[in-house]
Parts: sequence; structure tokens; C-alpha cells
Amino acid sequence: MPATDNLVMFRRRLTLALSLLATAVVLQAVAAVAALGVAQDKVQRGRVASDIQRGFIELSATKQRLRTWVAQLQQGADASPALRESLQAQMRQQLQTLRELSADRLLLDDSADSRREHLQRQDVLAVLGQSLADLETAVDNAQPLQPGVDAGEAWQALSAVFDRSQGRDLRLLLADSSQREAAAVARERAAADAALARMRALWLGTALALALAALGTALYFGRALRRPLDELSQGALALQRGQLQNRIPEQGASEFTAVARSMNSMASELETHRQGETRHRQQLEQQVGERTAELTEALQALQQAEARRRQLFADISHELRTPTTAIRGEAEITLRGADRPAEDYRAALTRIVDTSRQLGGVIDDLLAMARSDIDALSLVKRPLDLARLCAEAVAQAQALAEARGVDLLAEEPPPGQPLVLGDEQRLRQLLLVLLDNAIRYSQPGGRVSLRLQAQGTGAGAGGSKAWCVDVQDQGIGIPPQELAQVFERHFRGSAARLHRSDGSGLGLPIARALALAHGGQVELHSAPGQGTRARLTLPAAPAFATAGVDAAA
Repeated sequence: MPATDNLVMFRRRLTLALSLLATAVVLQAVAAVAALGVAQDKVQRGRVASDIQRGFIELSATKQRLRTWVAQLQQGADASPALRESLQAQMRQQLQTLRELSADRLLLDDSADSRREHLQRQDVLAVLGQSLADLETAVDNAQPLQPGVDAGEAWQALSAVFDRSQGRDLRLLLADSSQREAAAVARERAAADAALARMRALWLGTALALALAALGTALYFGRALRRPLDELSQGALALQRGQLQNRIPEQGASEFTAVARSMNSMASELETHRQGETRHRQQLEQQVGERTAELTEALQALQQAEARRRQLFADISHELRTPTTAIRGEAEITLRGADRPAEDYRAALTRIVDTSRQLGGVIDDLLAMARSDIDALSLVKRPLDLARLCAEAVAQAQALAEARGVDLLAEEPPPGQPLVLGDEQRLRQLLLVLLDNAIRYSQPGGRVSLRLQAQGTGAGAGGSKAWCVDVQDQGIGIPPQELAQVFERHFRGSAARLHRSDGSGLGLPIARALALAHGGQVELHSAPGQGTRARLTLPAAPAFATAGVDAAA
């Protein structure tokens, strides 16, 4: 069966049931109207039969009263002619009424028995009509009895007019008519009672049938409607509570199944929309989180850049202090005492120029940093003679050592040319930081030594893998628990703060940063009161990078 036909099955059953109930009600109404008509006909026939019976009785009574009037007239009593005329008019009217009721009786019942009774009734009425004409003539001619007239004979003569007509006994005729009409009345009454009984049975039967049919229809459709309506109601409540995953069972192919299918489709579509909105919201939240993370990272980067910038400014400020101190110390030593040879002044001025050049480089870094960021401090690497750099650094730091009353010594470098790949200005700055720290935290009369040595063997220049620069002092030393923190920015140990109140704690962090930038490292070995040894390790320059390097450079 097609789905479209199945969808209207329940509706057709409901329409058919209601149509049958309506038809039954209409039929009951039609049957009631028909039964009412039959009952009304029976009642009308019984009423006409009763009226005919009463007509004959009344006619007989009127005739008897007229007979009494004639008897009074013959006896010479007061007999009013108006009463006679009134009685005669009543008899004529009663006879006419009987004729009309007889015709109505035939119209109401045209059966064979009714036609036979009608003919008998018409025969009686015809005899009575002729008898009434003869009686009116006799009554009109009646006179009081004359003296000497036999009253018995006169009464018999008058009675013959009242009791016989056309050779028939009117008394017997009226008695038979009354009896016949009484039987008709009884028959019609019984028929009316039977019709009412049948109508009552019909009404009770149809009412009972309608009640049973209505009850059965109500039970059937109640059971048929209860389950799907409950399921639809529960499904609607589930949708109202937001339980979009709930589904209404789709059983059969009725209108309720179509409604359930529509609600399920709506719930599925709503669930799809909700899932889509959830995904969109999650995507939006993810995008917001990503953007927030990016903004946080950007903010952190800005904060780190700002922190690096501040640190760089502090580092450069710290670095500015070392060359300026060296320049001032060199100038003060040169100017102090008696005149010296021109070569001494030339050497001092040369060292001042070199230190000033270093100071200019630091200033250039500061300007570059002001324009960009800490990462702008780039290195220009080339093969360098590490022994020469160590000698120049010791010469620049000599003035600072003399100002502090510290002996600064440089041991003899190893044979050959210890080459490294690096930035000359940065390496000189790195060596000066290590020498400056060693001098600052030494006691007056102490000694600071610098030693350059090879470490391991390899393919580098001179056959070494790396070069080590050890700066050894006899200063205050560093407690073991603070060794791990000395490379942190702005950290100063307790002994360092007691020895010197000035200082920013940036020298060693800068030294480590510069060493790492050159692929090397800085290590400290120290003990309280026994001095400190700072070891700078730099990788040796590759052999191919040293080709063509001037040994005197």
C-alpha cells in the first residue's frame, strides 16, 4: 500500500465511524418521526372511530329527547316549538357529522375491512337520513290528542315513525352501529397501543445501539489515540526541556506517525543546528584563545624585549664604565711623575686610542639598541690572534690594576699563533670584563694573572680544538652556594657587596653571553678567601678560515 494511502487510513476510520454514528442518529430520528406518524395515524383513527361511536350515541339520545317532546305534546303539556326545532337541528347536524367522520375514517384507513365498515355505515346513515326526514314530517304534524282518541294507538303510531324506517328497526340498527363502532374503537386503540409499544421498543433499541456504538467507538479511538498522543506529548516535553536527541517512535503509517516523523526531523535539524553552533562556538573560542595566546605571546615578547632593552642599557652602561675607567687610569698614570720618554707617551696614547675605539663601539651598540632591540648587537667574525687580544686586554687593564694596587701579569703564550673565529671588539670586551672582575675583587697588593693555553688536539689552527684563557686572582673568592648564581643578571654575592658597595652584577652575565655568542663558555672555580679562577674556552678557528691570515695581524 502506498505511503500516501496509509497516511489517511486513521483519518478515514475516524471519519467512517463518525459518519456511521451520524447516520445512525439520523436513522433513529427518521424512524422516530415515522413511528410518530404511525402513532399519530393510529391515534387519529381511534379518535375518529370514537367520535363516530359517540355520534351514534348522541343521535340516539337526541332522538329519544325528541320522542319525549312529542309525548309531552300529545299529553297536552307545555311543549316548546323552539325545543323541537333545536332537537331536529341537532339531529341533522349529528347526522351530517357522522357522514363527514365516516368519510374521514375511509381516508385514514382504506383497507378492505374499513371499506366494508364504511359501506355498512353509509347504509345506516342513509336509513337514518330517510328516517329523520319522515320523523320531521311526523313531528311537525303532531298535535295534542283530542278527547276520545285512544292514547295507546296514537303512541304506537308515533313510535312506529321513531323506531322503523324502510321496514327496518332503527333501534336495532343504532345498537348494531354502536356495537360495531365500539369494536372499531377497541381495535384502533389496541393498534395504537401496539404502535406505541413498537415505537418504544424501537427507540430503546436504537438508543441502546447508539450508546453501544458510541462507547465502542470511544474505546477504540481512545486506545488508538492514547499511545500516540502520549508519545507525542512526551516528545514535545523532551523538546521543551532541550533533549534534542530524543526521538518519538515511528510505528505504522498513520497521521500520528507523520507528525512524529515531522517532530523527529525537526529535533534532528535542531540538534544539527545546535551541534553546528557548538562547533562554531568552540571554533570561535579556540580562535579567541589562539588570538589571546598570540596577544599574550606578543605582550610577553614586548615585555621581554623591553626587559632586554633595559638589560642592554644596563649592560652597556656597565661596559661604558670599564673603558672610561681604563682611559682615565691610563691618563693619570702617564701624567703622574716626572717626564717620560716620548715612546712611553706614544704607547699610552695608543692604548687610550684603542680603549676609546672600544668605547666608541659600545656607544654605537647603544645607538643601534635605541633604534631596534638587543638582537641588533651582531657579531662580525673573522680569524683573530687570541694571544694578541690577551696582551692588548692586559695592557688596557694595567692602569685599572695599578689604581687598585694589584699586580697584573700575563704569562707567556704558547708557541704558534692561537687563532679563533670571532669579533675582535667583543672578545676584547669579554677579556676586559674578566680582568676587571678579577682586579676589583682582589685585595691591594694581590696578584692577577692571565694564562693562554691550548685544550685538546684537532683540525683547528695549530692543531688545537680549543683555546683556554684562565684569569686567576687572589681575591675574596665566591662561596660554593653562590657559584650557580653569579651569571644571573644583577646578582652580587654577600662577600662582593661587603668588599665593594658599587657594582651592578652585569659583568659576568655579559661575559657569558659574549662567550656563548662565539661558541665558547665561561666557567668559574672559586673558594672563599682563596681567590677565583675564570676560564674562557673558545673553539679554535678552522684551518680553511685561517688561510692567508697575516701572522703579524
